[in-house]
Amino acid sequence: MNLDLHNKRAIVCGSTQGIGKAVAMELAQMGAHVTLIARNETSLKQVKSELPDTGSQLHSYLCVDFNNPEQLRELVTQFIQRTGPVNILVNNTGGPPAGPILNAKAEEFLSAFNNHLICNHILVQACADGMKNSGYGRIINVISTSVKQALPNLGVSNTIRAAVGNWAKTLANELGKSGITVNNVLPGATSTQRLSTIIENKALKTNVKNDDVKKEMLHEIPLGRFAEAAEIASAVAFLASPAAAYINGINLPVDGGRTSSL
Repeated sequence: MNLDLHNKRAIVCGSTQGIGKAVAMELAQMGAHVTLIARNETSLKQVKSELPDTGSQLHSYLCVDFNNPEQLRELVTQFIQRTGPVNILVNNTGGPPAGPILNAKAEEFLSAFNNHLICNHILVQACADGMKNSGYGRIINVISTSVKQALPNLGVSNTIRAAVGNWAKTLANELGKSGITVNNVLPGATSTQRLSTIIENKALKTNVKNDDVKKEMLHEIPLGRFAEAAEIASAVAFLASPAAAYINGINLPVDGGRTSSL
């Protein structure tokens, strides 16, 4: 099985913590030149220093806030003009705050739409021509199992993730003829700071202990545990590899079996 990513350039968004950081680490270990994207430059420098060096990489980072899509467009366009084509794009952005959809303000939907779909789209537009010309293109979107099954108390997230899922499927249909694959990885409950925040908020609102909320969540997962960020990263890395060349336009749940649909 060919999992070699030497001489491939990858952009990984949200890559200073959690799933994004784990993805960056895995792609670098497979030989890719990794460009980290996040908004905290101190964290970006730290993660860059931790990336594996297998001998040929020239890792880098771009410091940008996804609340400013036009700044993202400018920085990424300049970066690609300066360094050459990107072969692998991993769109990964922290989810919107939890809460019932009826309580959500219109601004919350607009903010999430910009952070997720619009910024994803800007990145794809910046990278697509280089993928076509280089003969290698992988676009992987880290979304959520809510694409298949709406999750309680995540109204804005459920809505926006579904929009990104359909955007990605449309892209897969359009870009397939150029040999570019577009796939979505749908993480289940994963041991990250976001999961801890969700557990804490639910415990406060329902007046129960954090451990009780955790037990309730684990009860819904056939494997009986939360995922590690590295396990999500493994799925992303496979889809980014030459071995996944004929996988296109899919939603891949990595959730321990929690999603009730096939």
